[in-house]
Amino acid sequence: MRLHKNLTDAVIEGLSFIFNENHYADKVVERQLKKDKRWGARDRAFIAETTYEIVRWKRLYAEIAEVKQPFSVQDLRRMFAVWAVLKGISLPNWSYFENTPQRRIKGKFDELSKVRKFRESIPDWLDNLGVEELGELFWNDEIHALNTLAPVVLRANTLKISAQQLKNVLEDEGVEANLLKKYPDALVLSERVNVFSTKAFSNGFFEVQDASSQKVAPFLQVVSGMRVVDTCAGAGGKTLHLASLMKNKGQIIAMDIYENKLQELKRRARRNEAFNIETKLIDSKQLKRMQNTADRVLIDAPCSGLGVLRRNPDAKWKLKPEFLEQIRKTQQEILQNYSKLVKSGGKLVYATCSILPSENQKQIEDFLKSEAGRGFVFEEEDKIFASQSGYDGFYMARMRKDD
Repeated sequence: MRLHKNLTDAVIEGLSFIFNENHYADKVVERQLKKDKRWGARDRAFIAETTYEIVRWKRLYAEIAEVKQPFSVQDLRRMFAVWAVLKGISLPNWSYFENTPQRRIKGKFDELSKVRKFRESIPDWLDNLGVEELGELFWNDEIHALNTLAPVVLRANTLKISAQQLKNVLEDEGVEANLLKKYPDALVLSERVNVFSTKAFSNGFFEVQDASSQKVAPFLQVVSGMRVVDTCAGAGGKTLHLASLMKNKGQIIAMDIYENKLQELKRRARRNEAFNIETKLIDSKQLKRMQNTADRVLIDAPCSGLGVLRRNPDAKWKLKPEFLEQIRKTQQEILQNYSKLVKSGGKLVYATCSILPSENQKQIEDFLKSEAGRGFVFEEEDKIFASQSGYDGFYMARMRKDD
């Protein structure tokens, strides 16, 4: 691979926004890709993939480069040089790469790779927490899996097309994808391409959704004609899956505290031709009116997001212990409040994209012991780990209301 200065500079500028100004990596990459209209697909792929990789390995690369935050431009160039050397990429004869100690970089890498917090490039507190909640051996495997590049998985929109038909349509557009066993609507791309530019996407034939996330909607056990409430719908990935499972029959109420996310859900629903979705901003009076009315309630709760670090590597640098303490309280409050929407005989599903028992099993145990949980009976849970599944870490638990 030959490095180009304008692409390298775009990566380094983006890293400064992410590390020094705390911007979200996905937004920064999106902005950097628009800096030069002459860049082709390979150029944009280089910027995106290199930025994410250096974000993922920030602690390791900074330690090898002997730099600390806030990073100067020269610090970031040193980290970029570490990335290139470890990738076996020849450094160009540019002034700021002069005297790069390539042998020393490789030796330091070998030395630091013996220590997990450097090898897996994670903060000390997160490493300690992983061991505490999951055990030394399991945490070893899981954090390693969460540092691998996530595959791109699609979900066929069965309101319009089957998974096999989607595979054929994509092949006609030059996109190779394979069906996934045990995931009836899923296909995984053979190589990373921009699927959003395909006619199949504009026609609403699929959504990009990880295989683990695709297990949540079926876990609700919905059927056509039900009244379903998605309480933390966001931009609606699982809402749209529910609509397809219900064959557009019945009612789905998608709720969130953010109007912009619900607007995005409406746009996606139109493309998917999902017509049984009604969006509602969360309102305490409205919640009271909706008590005991839903056949199914989904709580896709806000969480640490540790199960999706592969696609959001900057999250491990933004996440703080105090946020985790607060989010656990929020999760229990949401369970207490939204469980009231389930009618007798109905079912409640609590889900997170976290791998921590304190956000998952412990929340369910506390809820079932509480006054609000007294009428509920635990049915089933599914604990999904990246090290075992090859996909995102997820948790889901289903409870039935018997009173």
